[in-house]
Amino acid sequence: MTCLVLLVVSRLMPQLTFIWYCFVRPLTGAKDQKARLDKFYEGQADVYDATRRGLLRGRKTMLNLCAGHIRTLRVNCPDKRLVWVDIGGGTGHNIELMDQFLPISSFDAVYLIDLCEPLLQVARKRFAIKGWTNVHILCQDASNFELPEWQVSSSVDPKGSVGFVTLSYSLSMIPNFYTLLDRIDYVLSPQEGLLGVVDFYTAGKNASLHEKAIGGESKECGWLSRWFWQIWFDFDNVHLSPARRSYLEYRFGTIKSYNGRNRFVLPFIVRMHDSLVIPYYIWLGRPRTADISKTCHAFEVEGGNTIGNCSPASSFNGAKENVTTLNMSPLELGSSIIEQQAESNAVIVNITPPLSSFHYQVNKPWRLPYYEHPVHKEFRTFVYSFTWEDPHVDVEHLELTQDDSMFVITSAGDNALHYAIAANPRRIHCVDMNPCQGHLLELKLAAIQSLDYSDFFALFGEGYHPNFRSLLDSKIAPHLSSSAYQFWRINLDAFITPSKPFYLRGYSGWALRLARLIFRMAGVEKDVERLCDSETLDEQVQIWQQKLRPVILNPIIVALMRNPVFCWNALGVPMNQRKMLLNEGHAYAYVRDTLDPLLSTYLLKTENYFYLLCLLGHYTHASCPAYLTPSGFDSLKSNEGNALNSFRLHTDSIHNVLRGLNSWSLTRVLIMDHLDWFKVNSESVDQEIAQLARVVASGGLVFWRSAAKQPWYNKVFERAGFHVEAVAIRKGSAVALDKVNMYASFWKAIKS
Repeated sequence: MTCLVLLVVSRLMPQLTFIWYCFVRPLTGAKDQKARLDKFYEGQADVYDATRRGLLRGRKTMLNLCAGHIRTLRVNCPDKRLVWVDIGGGTGHNIELMDQFLPISSFDAVYLIDLCEPLLQVARKRFAIKGWTNVHILCQDASNFELPEWQVSSSVDPKGSVGFVTLSYSLSMIPNFYTLLDRIDYVLSPQEGLLGVVDFYTAGKNASLHEKAIGGESKECGWLSRWFWQIWFDFDNVHLSPARRSYLEYRFGTIKSYNGRNRFVLPFIVRMHDSLVIPYYIWLGRPRTADISKTCHAFEVEGGNTIGNCSPASSFNGAKENVTTLNMSPLELGSSIIEQQAESNAVIVNITPPLSSFHYQVNKPWRLPYYEHPVHKEFRTFVYSFTWEDPHVDVEHLELTQDDSMFVITSAGDNALHYAIAANPRRIHCVDMNPCQGHLLELKLAAIQSLDYSDFFALFGEGYHPNFRSLLDSKIAPHLSSSAYQFWRINLDAFITPSKPFYLRGYSGWALRLARLIFRMAGVEKDVERLCDSETLDEQVQIWQQKLRPVILNPIIVALMRNPVFCWNALGVPMNQRKMLLNEGHAYAYVRDTLDPLLSTYLLKTENYFYLLCLLGHYTHASCPAYLTPSGFDSLKSNEGNALNSFRLHTDSIHNVLRGLNSWSLTRVLIMDHLDWFKVNSESVDQEIAQLARVVASGGLVFWRSAAKQPWYNKVFERAGFHVEAVAIRKGSAVALDKVNMYASFWKAIKS
């Protein structure tokens, strides 16, 4: 019994220590804020960092993110003076941590501001050991902080003089937070300035779409969580009311936002009810300058993001933020003021809510702003981790040039990257209703921009990188939208679990995992490896015919192919397309006619990376998409990623995106098998093809694939003014149409 008690106490010691220091010790005898803080912390200053390590989550992540964004923001002004103000930094732990991500010597000056002398004593000792001469400690009230370099005798103007400010679990403790945030906004550099915050929070439900676009995913807290944690932390004068974060997100433009949950305190209880998990957030922002708004507005207009699921600024003719003007009676403030009024007697009051986080990215954006839509909840993750159409055949018929403007379905982005390598067209509009597919292509673009080839191939060739989290925060994140960063921050396991690498995830990963299970049960795992390592077609065909064909063409697999649930969740084949496929013949003949000609035509080891991936769960250097080859990667990355500038990522329906584009603005369109998803004679198809007829220039080309040999919607294209002709139609198992060979036909429409 004694041993059991000791074991429980040892497991709970960090939590008990935290509760004792933060909630049991009385705060009596302190009349003003400084005296209260000094008395509260004088007995625990030396153990403060040790007792808060598990409670104050997200500090390293916030600093790592900030370091990456600072490097990006200062690319064009590396010699500009860089000043960091850490407000409420206490023991200096944050400054010591930052040295891991961005050397303290990189800063011209670092100021630690705190009102608690016992904690500052710890900081002085820490910095003395480090020998940092550019780090200064100021015992001041944060809401009225002043830097020595702002003295009257100095030539430094406080306005815009600070490059970096952090608030690490201090915003919730500062009473005059409105004054503080206003002061930070005044002194922060309007172009290169960065504000980083990590703190506890609570938030209500029923946020508006715009608030969700700023605050990020999973921001909402249940009523029990809001009630419990606000009362709990109020005992320690830590204020978790939503007002602080709301004003922060109003005063500054959001760059990154991540909402996490900390299970450190009372772990055995909180795991019983998720409402009792402490909410915390990591937030990066910048001043809301007019130049940023103008740039983003122009980006949206050029990208056609003006109709459908877009930001409110998209529909404005001006280049300003969403501005509401109120006409008020003239204010009698004296003749000097009246004389300055321009022509009108009205005083205009501008109420300018911030734009979404998409508008304040520090790097050139690819993703066009969008709002969360109810349909997005149907996509829990990406459906396709790889693209299932052969881009080599596309390029043979596209006749691409650098002057072309393309419209493609995003999928996993592999083919869009292939087209960029092949011809570097002027514009590539990538469209997908599933935001997770956009997150995936964003990650690939950002990784090309920020990583070297070995790290990039580890991520998307092998599907595994043990240091993905570090790469995401320090290198990739500055190039991602806040939404994409949140998605990959939540789904870190996609790349850091060797037993379940990236390509075994998503809906398509179900099919690959099932194939592995079937091969294991059939005892042909070694034969799969031999097939993928075959040096000749004869050897490959022999292994296929004798070992694997009987396994894949067995009645169970054929029955699965007929099952609509499996077809959608594992293969991404919707109901209507499945009907078209079965109308062409039975499932056994379909599988046979798909695979037999492939294995006798293309060598998996060096040519057919589509099926190599399905069998192995990863690519190899000898067999992979063009963007994963050294030459393809270099082509995309060269000239500071100039080829990537053509990408525009839309998160909306194809119809809405087409409606937003200018007439005759597209020259090449690839809609894959998209129209197979609709019912026969669907009015939506008529509307979509009518929009294609409007936006495709004369002589422009539209390509599609179909599960039917003669898709019903070909006639709709002809009625809309296109000349339709077949590129290829499958005829039994004689010849493979391409390296995928899963479609019955491939079509081209020429705009008259």
